[in-house]
Amino acid sequence: MNHPGLTSFKAMFKRDMLIAYRHRGEVLNPLLFYILVVLMFALAVEVRPAVLQTIAPGVIWVAALLSALLSLDSLFRSDYEDGFLEVMLLSPHSLYSLVLAKVLAHWLVSGLPLVVIAPLLAMALGLPVVAMDELILSLLLGTPVLSLLGAIGTALILGLRSGGMMISLLVLPIYVPVLIYGAGSISAGFIDNATSQPYLLFLAAFLVMALVFAPWATAAALRISVE
Repeated sequence: MNHPGLTSFKAMFKRDMLIAYRHRGEVLNPLLFYILVVLMFALAVEVRPAVLQTIAPGVIWVAALLSALLSLDSLFRSDYEDGFLEVMLLSPHSLYSLVLAKVLAHWLVSGLPLVVIAPLLAMALGLPVVAMDELILSLLLGTPVLSLLGAIGTALILGLRSGGMMISLLVLPIYVPVLIYGAGSISAGFIDNATSQPYLLFLAAFLVMALVFAPWATAAALRISVE
């Protein structure tokens, strides 16, 4: 027998994945933005490959962060506009499970593609093969944190006209530690000749804390916005 929270989690996850499938064009926008930003950096400093290789970790992570910001506005917006968000809040099911399911679906359609395409873009930036493991691990640990923290900011500004700008102002400061440790984990091995393990452990700790606290904070923010 399934736990009620697990049942609601599965139902919400299936619903959001189906909506994402029906709006594939919107899902592709952050990915295309990510690719374009990285490739523009590659073209801009093409004549200085040593510099390009040095800044590659930061470029990849900044592009991933901006792509995550681009996709955040759609996380709760349609549910707020069509009234489904009020149904969520009045539902007897755990709001924590519902929010977590929505964030997971959001990451799978907007965050995971960034992780998959990142090695190809890293090669365009001249990132050595030895740094690919750290690149993939850092993005796998860090991009879910971006989605979880971004959900809090998105929930807080629901109903505001200048939502896109407000999301950036709210979320960017709390994204900074993820950006620093994400880019640092890639640079540590092939630039600083150090181990990337401390950086990855910090990212893992961020992910655990975000999984525990971010859905609760998002649920509280949704209740405030709807009321």
